[in-house]
Amino acid sequence: MKIVSYNVNGIRAAIRKGFIDWMVATDPDVLCIQETKANKDQVDLELFEKAGYKYHYWYSAQKKGYSGVAIISKIKPDHVEYGTGIDYMDFEGRNIRADFGDVSVMSMYLPSGTNIERLDHKLTYMADFQQYVDALKKDLPNLIVCGDYNICHRAIDIHDPVRNAKVSGFLPVERAWIDGFINSGFIDSFRHFHVDVPHQYSWWTYRANARANNKGWRIDYNMVASPLQDRMKRAVILKDAIHSDHCPVMLELE
Repeated sequence: MKIVSYNVNGIRAAIRKGFIDWMVATDPDVLCIQETKANKDQVDLELFEKAGYKYHYWYSAQKKGYSGVAIISKIKPDHVEYGTGIDYMDFEGRNIRADFGDVSVMSMYLPSGTNIERLDHKLTYMADFQQYVDALKKDLPNLIVCGDYNICHRAIDIHDPVRNAKVSGFLPVERAWIDGFINSGFIDSFRHFHVDVPHQYSWWTYRANARANNKGWRIDYNMVASPLQDRMKRAVILKDAIHSDHCPVMLELE
């Protein structure tokens, strides 16, 4: 199973930039999308179906043009879960999960902490989401949480750890949460295969030619529950995809 996670920063804009052709060439079995910024009826769904992805599930924010997640699949899932049941998360369309046999795949978009109010919101989300996942894994132990976490875990995951030490996305409390999430029974699939490889990023600001200079952050993850460790084959960052300020991250499972 080839799983790809991609914050597209607006699915309609990404489609105009060649997203469908890229998807066909990359050929994932399951594609987790974040920040769709669209309702289902605003997307030409026939484009996905003609490309071989007849199963597509969309969970949008109540606010128009904001947030939103989706799962696009060649494989028919056994079950799709929209949201978490936690109202403030679900109002913003941040979680959707599809179950395929003994493997469950979630597309998750964790909030950013752009100001004090949103940082408090993010920290609350992080704590509540951890509790939600802890309970979920009791019934679904083979869980993969794909998505934009809006957090760099370690100094190796950000181009300038010193200057960004007090910036949301690299705050000690956020990094500690990633530690805790991994210690609760998850594997950072990319670092499992690329332990100390530097300069590997999945997001670049549009400012100051950051992407061309590779001044980025690794904030997109495919976090794999520990029971699946022996089934992981490969994990890579697909940095050549340029439909967004993010790039996709890929995981292959047996």
